[in-house]
Amino acid sequence: MARNTVTAQTTIADTVRIVGIGVHSGQEVSLTLQPADADTGIVFVRTEADRGRDVEIPAVWHNVSATDLCTMVGPKDASVATIEHLMAALRGLAIDNVVVELDGGEVPVMDGSSDAFVEAIDQVGLVTQMARRRWIKVLKPVRVELGNGWAELRPHDGQRYEVTIDFPDRVIGRQSIGIDLSPRVFREQVARARTFGFVKDLEKLLPMGLCRGSSLENSVAIKDDRILNPEGLRWVDEFVRHKLLDAIGDLALSGAPILGLYRSYRGGHRMNFLTLKALFADPTAWTLVDAPSRATASPAAEIGLGMVAPAYGPEVA
Repeated sequence: MARNTVTAQTTIADTVRIVGIGVHSGQEVSLTLQPADADTGIVFVRTEADRGRDVEIPAVWHNVSATDLCTMVGPKDASVATIEHLMAALRGLAIDNVVVELDGGEVPVMDGSSDAFVEAIDQVGLVTQMARRRWIKVLKPVRVELGNGWAELRPHDGQRYEVTIDFPDRVIGRQSIGIDLSPRVFREQVARARTFGFVKDLEKLLPMGLCRGSSLENSVAIKDDRILNPEGLRWVDEFVRHKLLDAIGDLALSGAPILGLYRSYRGGHRMNFLTLKALFADPTAWTLVDAPSRATASPAAEIGLGMVAPAYGPEVA
C-alpha cells in the first residue's frame, strides 16, 4: 500500500542551484538546495565562513540571531541572513528536509518574493520519504505584544494564517488577508508577493552599508505616496501578502509544520520570532503529533513528483 503523501515527509528530487545578489550586501551569492534524508529538517551550510570550514546551522527558532531588517540565523562570523523568502517557499510547498549550501552570508533576494525558489524547485519536483511527518499542534492560545502590534497562535484544525498591516502611508494603509495554507494556495496567492519599502528609509540605510543590492527589480519602492515600479503591483494588496509570506517563512523556524491559527496585527520578523519563542517556552501550549486530524492538501498532488520586509527600513507596521 502506498504511503499517504499527506502524512509522509518530503524532500526535493534533485539538486537545485540558484545565483543572485544579497539585498543588503549587494554581493553575488551562489545557493544550492540538496536533497536530505528524512528527519534532517532544513539545514543551512555556510561553505566559506570565516572559521575556515563549513558551518551547519539548523533552521530552527533558537538559532535566530537577528530580526531587525530580515531574519538571520547562526553565529556572527557564520550567519545566514534574509532566509525568510526561501523558508516560506519550503514551508509553502510542504518540504520537510533540505540542505541549503551557500557561499555567502545572505540568501539571494531574487525578485523580492519566493517565486524564483518555487520555480527552481518545480524543475526537479519532490519525492515522498519513508518517514511520517510530525506536526506541532497548538493546544492553547499564546500571545505577544510589541508596541502597537500583536501576534498570537491559537488552536485550530489546520494551518491558518490571518495577517493585518496598518501603515499611515496612503499607498498602503490598512490591509488584511487570511488563508488556509496549502501548496496550491501558496503558489497562487502568496509566492509572488514582493518585499517593499520607502525610499526615505533607503537613503538612511545606504550609508550604514545596508540595502546595497536593493533595486526596483527586487522591491516595491514607495516615494511621496506613489509606487515607483513601472509595472505597478502584482495584487492591489501585495503589501499584506508579502507580510503573510514573511510570517510563513519565519514560523517555518518552528522545525515542523504548525497545526494552529496564526494571527498578527502590525507584525514583522521580530514579532513572528517572539511568538515562536513564547510558544516553546510553555510546554503546556503545544505537543507533537504524527498527522493532523483533518487531512490537508497533498503536496505530491499539487506539485508533482519526478529581505527583508520592508526592504528599506525597520518594520514599523
